[in-house]
Amino acid sequence: MENKRCTWCLGSPEYIHYHDTEWGVPIYDDQKLFECIVLESAQAGLSWITILRKREGYRTLFHDFDVEKVAKMNEADVERLLLDERIVRHRAKIEATINNACAFLNIAAEFGSFSQYYWAFSDHKIIDNRINDHSDVPAITELSTRFAKDLKKRGFKFLGATTCYAFMQATGMVDDHIVNCLAKTPR
Repeated sequence: MENKRCTWCLGSPEYIHYHDTEWGVPIYDDQKLFECIVLESAQAGLSWITILRKREGYRTLFHDFDVEKVAKMNEADVERLLLDERIVRHRAKIEATINNACAFLNIAAEFGSFSQYYWAFSDHKIIDNRINDHSDVPAITELSTRFAKDLKKRGFKFLGATTCYAFMQATGMVDDHIVNCLAKTPR
């Protein structure tokens, strides 16, 4: 079978690079997981290419995703960020990022790391859905719904089941690359 790419990424060089080098690669580092959760939350209702193109702005304005620094941001920071075109200027999303940093730290303190908490949802295994066509990929699953409910219970905002599923795909917990994708993680 010929190796090819997942069709969703073929629209731009940025998508292709992201697909080939990042999407679906398992992440265990808390800072990188925090970056992904912030960006997935910011993406809600927008195209992913918008977020990819603003990622450097997010890195700059949210202290390179240093979760402790983000958790200390305040209302003056929110007002300043609302004026900065380098990110999505949506008050609720910016406030959720700061709120979620606090919740993220609480989880990390309780479980030893956010990564330990997160990966326990899949018993620390990668879920390979063996996708033949991207039309077969669900928007939500029982697992993303359970994860979203638990995050909400722990104080997270702007992270529903659909956003959580996208996070699970992006961070490699769920492998939704098509079976003959050149970027598919070998098993």
